[in-house]
Amino acid sequence: MIKGSMPALVTPFANGQVDLETLKKLVDWHIDQGSHGLVPVGTTGESPTLSHEEHDLVVETVVAQAAGRVPVIAGAGSNNTIEAVRLVEAAKTAGADAALVVTPYYNKPTQAGLFAHFMATAEVGLPIVIYNIPGRSVVDMSPATMGELAKHPMIIGVKDATGDLARVAAQRITCGADFIQLSGEDATAHGFNAMGGIGCISVTANVAPKLCSEMQEATLAGDYATALTLADRLMPLHQAIFVEPGVAGAKYAMSLLGLCSDEVRSPLVGLSDGTKDRVRGAMVHAGLLN
Repeated sequence: MIKGSMPALVTPFANGQVDLETLKKLVDWHIDQGSHGLVPVGTTGESPTLSHEEHDLVVETVVAQAAGRVPVIAGAGSNNTIEAVRLVEAAKTAGADAALVVTPYYNKPTQAGLFAHFMATAEVGLPIVIYNIPGRSVVDMSPATMGELAKHPMIIGVKDATGDLARVAAQRITCGADFIQLSGEDATAHGFNAMGGIGCISVTANVAPKLCSEMQEATLAGDYATALTLADRLMPLHQAIFVEPGVAGAKYAMSLLGLCSDEVRSPLVGLSDGTKDRVRGAMVHAGLLN
């Protein structure tokens, strides 16, 4: 069930508080637009600035609102193994279908440390998707380590944000063809699937879920020409959203569509005027605005 376009959901705020009613509407809108799954409380969901209570509440709300229509992969990462296990346990209790667990950031564990961390989270009994993003975590899980982890029945896949398309082939060799490989980088999602991936956990899909889901469906059907046409429509939006932190770009774009406010939590701030113009222009190019 875990494949295709899965937005890394933003967490909407209103006057500093989590806006649960808007969150529920977003869940329904994404499903109506064709998203194949939902990923709450990742980095794009501003998990670093959510309290534990808010984090758990967002997961519970998304799971309840999705009501089994699409899989929910709950963000559950931490650089503290004990805390990561607790987050996975909470996701399991909430009824999430899987947990997205990032490689521990800042404290720079060895490959043996990464192995121990993920094995601990897997023992909770909820399927685990590894999130490998060395540009943020400053640690890179090797294909060899991932291959060892893939032997555990509860470690089912990876969100790969290395930007290295050759990793998909390397990980197919070490982890097996059934190991779920999802792109964590919108701009290379088309090529990622051509190398053997089956989906993308996407920031841009917050703004353009229909286009992202259609692009993913085309690649999964082997129609890479159609997928490339859609990818070309989306590329300026991928780039514009990430001129400044992606969640700020995505929320501003969503505010133009009337989906939620552009409010982010400190230390993030709203977009500069120049970036706003670039995001707006990219949305026109994609056909999302007149």
